Amino acid sequence: MTRRTLLAAAAACACAMARQNTSAATLDEQINAKLRGFQGQVSLYAKNLDTGASYSLHGDQPVRTASTIKLPIMAECFAEASEGKLNLSEALILTADEKVPGSGLLQEFSDGDRLPMSDVIDLMIVVSDNTATNMILERIGGNAVNARMAQLGFEYTRVMRKIGGNKSPAFKPGMTSEGAKPESKKWGLGRSSPREMVMLMDKLYHGELVSKAASEQMLTILKRQRDHDGIARDMQDVTVANKTGALDHLRSDVGIIFSKRGNVAMAITVDDMPEVNWTPDNPGQLLISALSQILLDGLGATQP
Repeated sequence: MTRRTLLAAAAACACAMARQNTSAATLDEQINAKLRGFQGQVSLYAKNLDTGASYSLHGDQPVRTASTIKLPIMAECFAEASEGKLNLSEALILTADEKVPGSGLLQEFSDGDRLPMSDVIDLMIVVSDNTATNMILERIGGNAVNARMAQLGFEYTRVMRKIGGNKSPAFKPGMTSEGAKPESKKWGLGRSSPREMVMLMDKLYHGELVSKAASEQMLTILKRQRDHDGIARDMQDVTVANKTGALDHLRSDVGIIFSKRGNVAMAITVDDMPEVNWTPDNPGQLLISALSQILLDGLGATQP
């Protein structure tokens, strides 16, 4: 390689690094401006799944998952199916013990109804059915989910317990080994971090979560997810595959935006909001929507 070629290559590398630094600075400015005055804690991580460009704001900070923990639960179902431990056509029987209020439809079904595992997975993701989640955890066990996440190299992503809903204090939903630890009580249903959730979506996107076929099936389910108040709220001309989560003082969204500007995975958690607001215009939902657009604009145009 000639000296001139080496100099040209070095100059090109320097220009690329300058573009990345400028882009990161611009994202910082835009995101900090959007967060100014917001009451609540925001953690996020986003990555262009084609170029590798990424952005983090407290991305390695462990967070409460709410219903986004249903993503790892779905992954475990498909993993066990691939290993012959579970048949996606097998019937699960709905019992009164598994029924809980909140999101979903199965709480209205009759005790003893039989549903194929594949349908129960769909309900857990598409309408975030809490009863469906309990039925699945009863079948596979939350410890199996946690073992799988540890095997994948995830430090924080763990299921803590089944969903207890508003049942009496005597009701003790199935705890995992992680959930039984006294320090785990604060996490509620589950714990993860924005970076780990994006890592999960990265594996899904590249066909590396269980298998290419299983990854495609899971993405198809996520694209049918019906809560569009966060990431997908104001997106135009894109496809979104995502899973949301909500608690009184928390909103979260994890997903992939398939866009002509780039395919960007992101995980955004807004916690510690002072007011309880269960309308679609919850401030956390509005903030997630605004941040997702900034992230797509910033990372979608970034080159490696």
